[in-house]
Amino acid sequence: MRILQVLPELNSGGVERGTAELARYLVENGHESLVLSNGGRLVTTLEEQGSRHISLPVHKKSLFSLRHIPRLVRLLREEKPDILHLRSRAPAWLCYLAWKRLPKEERPRLVTTVHGLNSVNVYSAIMTAGERVICVSEAVKGYVTRNYPKVDGAKLTVIHRGIDPASYQSDFRPVDSWVDQWNKDFPETKGKKLLTLPGRITRLKGHEDFFQILRLVPDDHHGVIAGGAHPRKVAYLDELKNKAREMKLENRITFTGHRSDLREILAHSELVFSLSQTPEAFGRTTLEALSLGTPVVGYDDGGVAEILKTCFPQGATPFKDPGAASKLTLQLLESSPMIDAPGPFILENCLAQTVQVYRELLRQDP
Repeated sequence: MRILQVLPELNSGGVERGTAELARYLVENGHESLVLSNGGRLVTTLEEQGSRHISLPVHKKSLFSLRHIPRLVRLLREEKPDILHLRSRAPAWLCYLAWKRLPKEERPRLVTTVHGLNSVNVYSAIMTAGERVICVSEAVKGYVTRNYPKVDGAKLTVIHRGIDPASYQSDFRPVDSWVDQWNKDFPETKGKKLLTLPGRITRLKGHEDFFQILRLVPDDHHGVIAGGAHPRKVAYLDELKNKAREMKLENRITFTGHRSDLREILAHSELVFSLSQTPEAFGRTTLEALSLGTPVVGYDDGGVAEILKTCFPQGATPFKDPGAASKLTLQLLESSPMIDAPGPFILENCLAQTVQVYRELLRQDP
C-alpha cells in the first residue's frame, strides 16, 4: 500500500510521534510511506527510516491556506496514494476539499484520526469525515458519539495508542553519563526527589495545580516541568515563572524546555503527574511513566482514566481537584505501589490495527 499521512508540523507531541511510529512500521512491513506537513525537527528521522516527506504549509488556520487546494489536488493525482490519512483539523480541511475535487474513481480511501477532545463545531467536525474514523480511546469515541450524532457509528474504530515495551521497561534506569549531564545542566535538582509534570507549556496542562501540590510536599522534593513553549506561548511561560516566584517556589521548580530524553526524565522521577484542565484524549506520558515503573497521579477523566483504571487505579484522583491530588501525592510518596503496565496498550497492537483498518477499507466499495 501507499499511505499518505497529513499533519500540521513534525516537531513534538503525541500526533507527531504517532505519525512517525506508523510511518516506520509501514516501511518495515513493505509499504510506501509518505508524510505531508510543514516540516519540523522529526523530518530527518522520518526520512532516515525510509519515509518520504512532502513539505507544504498546511499548518496555518487561515482562509489564505485555501490557495493550497489546487496544489493538493495535483499532489493526490501525481502520488496516487491508496490511503489518505488525516490527523489534524487545519490540514484535514484542505486535503478533504482537495479530495472532494477528484472524481470518485481517482480518490484515495479516506481515514481520519480523532486525537483530541476539541471544541464542538463545524471546524472540528472535519475529523469525523473519514470513510473510517479512528478514535484513540473510548473517551474519544464517546465524545464523537455524543457531539456528532449524525456520524455513522459503524465507521468508528477505537485503537488505543501504545508504547514499545522494549523501550519502556520497569527496570530501565538512565545511564550514569546521562545522570551526570542532567546534574550538570540542572544542579538544583541534584540529590532531590523529582516530581515531574511533562508536556508542552499551555494553559491546559495544569501547571498551577502542580504548584499547589509542590507547595505541600517536603523540601527534599523538586518540581520539574519537562516541556517546551511554542513561540506563541512564551508569554504564558513568563507568567508561570512569575507565579512560581509569588508562591516562593522559584528555587524548587525547574523548567527544562523541550527535551528529547523524556524517557530518562520519567524514569529518574519519583512521581509523574497528569493534571490537564480538560480531559486528555489518551495520555501517552501517563502510560510511558507507568511502564517505566514510575507512579502517576492523574485526574480521573478521559483517556488518562482508562490507562489508570487498567494499570494503576490507585493513581486516580478527582478531576481538577488539586487538594485531593496533593493528599494522594503524599500517600504515594510514603508507599511502594504496584504498577501493572503497559497492559494492553502496546505499540505493535496499535500499528497493526491501523494497517488492518486500511486493508478493510481498500476491500470495501467506495
